[in-house]
Amino acid sequence: MRGAIMVLLALESTHLYEHLEKDTENTPLHAIAIQFSHHPWHGLHAWDLVQPAFMFMAGAAMAFSLHRQQQQGISWNQSFRKALKRSGWLFFWGVLDYAVRPGGLSFELWDVLTQLSFTSLVAFLIFRWSVPAQVATCAGLLVLTEIGYRFTHIPGFDQPFTDQHNFGNYIDLLLMNKINKGGWVAINCIPTSVHTIAGALAGKLLLGPSTHKVRTLLGWSAACLLLGYTMDATGLTPIIKRIATSSFTIVSLGWCLLILAACYWWIDVRNHRRRLLFFTIVGMNSLFIYLFFEIVGDRWFTAYIGAITNGLMGMAHIPTAIAAIITSLTVFGLEWYLCYFLYRKKIFFKL
Repeated sequence: MRGAIMVLLALESTHLYEHLEKDTENTPLHAIAIQFSHHPWHGLHAWDLVQPAFMFMAGAAMAFSLHRQQQQGISWNQSFRKALKRSGWLFFWGVLDYAVRPGGLSFELWDVLTQLSFTSLVAFLIFRWSVPAQVATCAGLLVLTEIGYRFTHIPGFDQPFTDQHNFGNYIDLLLMNKINKGGWVAINCIPTSVHTIAGALAGKLLLGPSTHKVRTLLGWSAACLLLGYTMDATGLTPIIKRIATSSFTIVSLGWCLLILAACYWWIDVRNHRRRLLFFTIVGMNSLFIYLFFEIVGDRWFTAYIGAITNGLMGMAHIPTAIAAIITSLTVFGLEWYLCYFLYRKKIFFKL
């Protein structure tokens, strides 16, 4: 599942979805193509679930990692130092991802790794708590978010769910002296901590002796989907991914739980393990490939390969729209092969 998430993100970095959305305008396929872009504001596209799933699977992986550490006799203090170090590196790489701009250096906190540096540390600190205590913590984080948006009443930033005029935008001004034009806010790390905590709980469930794992995941999924969509439908809290409203956090968690249940049932229960290596190879080096296509790919690799492929296809008089898609798939294929090379050499980059 983590590998599938990274494959989707890698394809997005090649601009494949942009090409498909543009090429399907005024056709029935456009409704499908726009699902691979973020919703402009109030609403939900399929692509809005990828980042929550990324956070969720980081929590699930944490559960497996900490379980292995406990089996090896590693103390909590040692695990904490590892978690703290990992959080620091995630923060560093997240800031670096946005730091180098054409106009100079920039300090921004909107990258998914920066968010994960916070959410993973929170999930670690409460990992040994009881399930009710962790669920209560998740509820508390969502309530804290609601209070911040609804009751701070800061002039100019007192419209809870209005782009550029909400509490999250105000905090960004304090932290970075700027507001994201796309509406993203740094304090999304508070509500989306719920995704990582829930992922860790799901990981512990899969590691445990329960014989009703799929049923438990589906039950929690149904509860989250019902609650989140009800909050949106009644006007209590709108589903807005860009500021991670509580309704969005709950709904996206419901979808993550449903997808995990489906994957677990299909792969582990029904034992359908063939042809999964394609995704596993990418998932084994998820951090490396993310940084590669975000930093190296975005700033050099994609354009370099594109110059070659577009030049060759131009000489062959291949239509521009088709050439753009072929270029994107070529870039992705090379990135996948890089992961395959590392996999064959047993080289795995971890923090």
